[in-house]
Amino acid sequence: MGKILACLQASAVDAELETGEATDRELIVLCQQGDRDCFRLLYQRYQQRVRSTLYQLCGSASLDDLVQDVFLKAWKGLPKLKNAKYFSTWLYRISWNVATDRRRKLAKGKNLAIGDKIWEKELNEPKLTSTESTPDLMQLHYQDLVQRGLNNLSFEHRAVLVLHDLEDLPQKQVAEILNIPVGTVKSRLFHARNSIKKFLEQQGISL
Repeated sequence: MGKILACLQASAVDAELETGEATDRELIVLCQQGDRDCFRLLYQRYQQRVRSTLYQLCGSASLDDLVQDVFLKAWKGLPKLKNAKYFSTWLYRISWNVATDRRRKLAKGKNLAIGDKIWEKELNEPKLTSTESTPDLMQLHYQDLVQRGLNNLSFEHRAVLVLHDLEDLPQKQVAEILNIPVGTVKSRLFHARNSIKKFLEQQGISL
């Protein structure tokens, strides 16, 4: 009887996979059993969010490599994930760690000033999505201003603003991702918003 129930459950999950309706928890459980196809589905669900976060934090250079690094670490670390409902927070934390490592590598170089100029250049480059064959110049203008405003922030303040305001994550989850108190998230968010507002006002944009 137990084997029959197990087969029925497996069939139900297979059907959900085919229709794309499997929950993250179902996919994670199968991934922890070594199912690469299920991990591919998780990748498809989350790769745009990871890519967006890394772009805002690290710029466009080596972006594909950074995204690949995040999901490689996720695949290797999934067996240790005890609670599937925290997968999103866990994945964002991996993204933050990868971005932090990237920043440290730039800072460790002998030519730190040059590294900072490269960092600034990367963040100032407007990003086009694959569907934008004829980009809106005004949209690119504002996007460029936002990137320049982000570049004026410290890495820690930028991370809070990106995760909360751009990725739309609640403050509690941001605190868990960055491993800081909620109060620190609030203070950094307040400072970051004010800095961005002042920057945009200097550029002639009123909020």
